[in-house]
Amino acid sequence: MNNAHSELYRRENGVSELCRISVVDDDESVREAIYDLMDCMGLRTELFSSAEDFLNSGSLRHTTCLIVDVRMPGMSGLELQSNLNATGFRIPIIFISAHDDGEAESRALGAGAIDFLKKPFSEDALLRAIRASLDVEGDVATDLRRNES
Repeated sequence: MNNAHSELYRRENGVSELCRISVVDDDESVREAIYDLMDCMGLRTELFSSAEDFLNSGSLRHTTCLIVDVRMPGMSGLELQSNLNATGFRIPIIFISAHDDGEAESRALGAGAIDFLKKPFSEDALLRAIRASLDVEGDVATDLRRNES
């Protein structure tokens, strides 16, 4: 997968870091659709079908933004967020959900989530949330702004 934007960085505390998006959703079609969009934007993306798979993958330390479904078999997205917060991993999280669940949205945002998007969400809404979660530099910032128009 050669992409003109394959080496994208965000700047944090004066240090450049490669942007890596991790997507955790038990619905394969949702994972693939998000992957395709991220690939078009030049963002490195890894896909996981469960929170447990993500936690056991070794990708935790390299993830700069996490897109996670609220309701999944096994560990839920909210439980994953709680686990990450309890262990000191402050990864920007964007929640996605097929359910209109105000309580889950309130819990997610109250625990530090960047956004809570209801499926089906627009590409623009997801790109705005990602842009809010990453301090990106270079062409991807321009591409993200252009896609929002």
